[in-house]
Amino acid sequence: MRIRNLIFEAAEDSELGEITETLKWGEPSYLAREGSTVRIDWKQKCPHQLFVYFHCKTRLVDTFREVYRGVFNFEGNRAIVLPISGELPLKELKHCISMSLQYHEIKHLPLLGA
Repeated sequence: MRIRNLIFEAAEDSELGEITETLKWGEPSYLAREGSTVRIDWKQKCPHQLFVYFHCKTRLVDTFREVYRGVFNFEGNRAIVLPISGELPLKELKHCISMSLQYHEIKHLPLLGA
């Protein structure tokens, strides 16, 4: 729920308008009009981790890796991997979510405008 709330906060802060909330592949998914989908998932095989997925055909995760090296763990070019317990880097995660929700407006910028 903390990450879901963070998605809506990022959308509100960036004045992105309505966020579509749905299920994709059985996972909660969120999309803004000019953005790329953000999905959240927990997997039984990794019970101590939560995954925040981004479209793998974008520059999002590569950009996050460059900007937030040492802050997050990543899964390939598609996810930020978070611990299920403990403190989360909420400010940094919110920034990543915001970039995804605005992706089609910022994809031409170096480091997506970060």
